[in-house]
Amino acid sequence: MKHRIVVLGAGYAGAFAAGNLARRLSPADVEITVVNAVPDFVERMRLHQLASGQDLAFRKLADVFAGTGVRLCLGRVTGVDPEHRTVAVTGTDGTDGTDAELPYDTLLYALGSSVAHQGVPGVAEYAFDVTGLSSALRLRERLAGLGRGGTVLVVGEGLTGIETATEFAESRPDLSVALAARGEPGAWLSPKARRHLRRAFDRLGVTVHEHTAVEAVEPARAITADGRSIPADVTVWSAGFAVHPLAGAGGLEVTGTGRIVVDRTMRSVSHPDVYAVGDCAHAIGDNGRPLPMSCASAGYTTMQATAAVIARLTGGTVPTTALAYHGNHISLGRRDAIFQAVDADARSTSWYLGGRPAAWFKAGIITGSGWSIAHPTFGLPKRERRLTTAPDRDGVKAAA
Repeated sequence: MKHRIVVLGAGYAGAFAAGNLARRLSPADVEITVVNAVPDFVERMRLHQLASGQDLAFRKLADVFAGTGVRLCLGRVTGVDPEHRTVAVTGTDGTDGTDAELPYDTLLYALGSSVAHQGVPGVAEYAFDVTGLSSALRLRERLAGLGRGGTVLVVGEGLTGIETATEFAESRPDLSVALAARGEPGAWLSPKARRHLRRAFDRLGVTVHEHTAVEAVEPARAITADGRSIPADVTVWSAGFAVHPLAGAGGLEVTGTGRIVVDRTMRSVSHPDVYAVGDCAHAIGDNGRPLPMSCASAGYTTMQATAAVIARLTGGTVPTTALAYHGNHISLGRRDAIFQAVDADARSTSWYLGGRPAAWFKAGIITGSGWSIAHPTFGLPKRERRLTTAPDRDGVKAAA
């Protein structure tokens, strides 16, 4: 019987992992299934662009995995049972909506993260976010309905907040864009990079409310901790990320925030048949610190996890791949960006790259990431298979 590998999630981490496993393991020995809620590969790093009104081309996952031997199961994961090694899935392809249980021998958990509401009143009801395709499209529609002079407030001084505010200000100069920050935006950057960021805010007309904690969101304004009111036809919440509680509910050992606790090879410390990568993994980097939720961390954890799975299935020695964090890359619209280098302790160094070169650098990273997803096995081997869509043995629609 073939060894069954189930990959949960087809974002950057999950899609890359599935392709890498298919490239390096024999289809005679393994069966790889990817479970994803939507039929397209979503470039999360570009969702703020989509929300701003820019048109993005989406890759169909069925086309991505065609000819690779990877089976695509379109469905929403509703439960994980690591004791019985099964995953509960609800079909979301609009045909039958049937529930199913997918058995696995090895599970690779890559469900990523979503917006963290932080318990702030009104966020769930009135705020928008750019952490998922559906939420970004909802925000895009709302922004399209705003006329000249409409007000947009982005809450959160992290990378997502800065990128979102500057993208909106550049794409929609007819709008009034503001950023609310608990501290100083980019406080972790070097002095020169901080000055670059300030100049970008000024150039784009972004109003920055420093040391401003938002404690409530209403339909047309946000209320701060000191009782002030900031007008906002649209409030975009980017004050942190959260992971789905599925892992903890299923009995996997997780942190207080729900991230799966893994060892150096990305293997669950409580269930050795489960590996976790990306935002949902609590992984310790080479500097002894937990890796941050980021695309870069997703890449490193995925390379380590797939190398470990392949080695253990083929009887090889499990290699130790890098778990590093080299810097922060922040888009400031389409023509400006900042790359801030960090040292081994993740502290900013004096060196940074800014302006168009940094923007080209980040564009190259995004293009490269997209290419690797579009060519999951890098063409080797190219197992030609007829693409069909039919119920698998568990009743879930699959592309094989």
